[in-house]
Amino acid sequence: MPPIPRTRPELSTFIAGLPKAELHVHHVGSASPRIVAELAGRHPDGPVPRDPADLARYFTFTDFAHFIEVYLATVDLVRTPDDVRMLTYEVARELAGQQVRYAELTMTPYTSVVRGIAIEAYTEAIEDARVGAERDLGVVLRWIYDVPGESGLAAADATLSYALEHRSDALVGFGLGGPEIGVPRPQFEPHFTTARAAGLHSVPHSGESTGPQSVWDALTLLGAERVGHGTSSVQDPRLLVHLAEHGIPLEVCPTSNIATRVVERLDDHPIRAMRDAGVVVTVHSDDPPMFGTTLNREYEIAADLLRLDEQGVRDLALAAVDASFAPADVADRLSREIREHAGPYGA
Repeated sequence: MPPIPRTRPELSTFIAGLPKAELHVHHVGSASPRIVAELAGRHPDGPVPRDPADLARYFTFTDFAHFIEVYLATVDLVRTPDDVRMLTYEVARELAGQQVRYAELTMTPYTSVVRGIAIEAYTEAIEDARVGAERDLGVVLRWIYDVPGESGLAAADATLSYALEHRSDALVGFGLGGPEIGVPRPQFEPHFTTARAAGLHSVPHSGESTGPQSVWDALTLLGAERVGHGTSSVQDPRLLVHLAEHGIPLEVCPTSNIATRVVERLDDHPIRAMRDAGVVVTVHSDDPPMFGTTLNREYEIAADLLRLDEQGVRDLALAAVDASFAPADVADRLSREIREHAGPYGA
């Protein structure tokens, strides 16, 4: 686990109460030990432990490939529409506890459908949870349908069909996740072209465990409007200029990068170089319980690395709202809440 950030206590208090948008967080990857334990209890035949201490050890990764292995074992616990509904609602509950008002949850319906949940039942379950979360918890949820890259073109074909043929109004984006090594971005160009033509936003992961060419491919071939991670962008000054000039945000998840070993130490994290190059940086939690983090903690880490004061943290939160695909009324309301948020000693 990364060291505790050197954020002064009053700024941590400010961050804890700050209204936020979360744009890069995975559905199954958001399952806290409490939620995973309940799923494991429902389906005790899998390798995922139920004890929280054992879960913490289970979620200690040796590399990115090991993370994918553990992630998929957790996916195997989501086997019924009720599992999907419970997971989605409980993830929203935990987001609400961090003052998240709006979230774009990265969903991977393919992994549920191949495990026997019909796409119609999957869609009904997440929509039921979304409506309940907004009504009960005040969290507005939107979906990004994510292609699991490790499952290849068949998964891309299926995910595109789910997005086009079983679309709800809450579906706003089309993404690409999973391992990058051995999963070149250009092969998915036709899928992203079709999704974008249907009005979905392009938000692939790129440049996390591979070099900057992966980010270029995401931009030029997949039409990326935001880039998930983009950590290696700092290796290419021309790419940084392009990102800055076109206002293409990078969704930065510092603890995730440490946990999957794509960055060795927090002090080596490229977020400062990104910011200093004029790139729009937003901060998110990715798979928070698996990485032993929270969105609040990621804001604390970013505040430490970027040497932010309260106004700087507000600006970081506003950048996420600006980069979001939130409805205009939701974005306006959240932006106003962020600007009006005061610290522990007042504005």
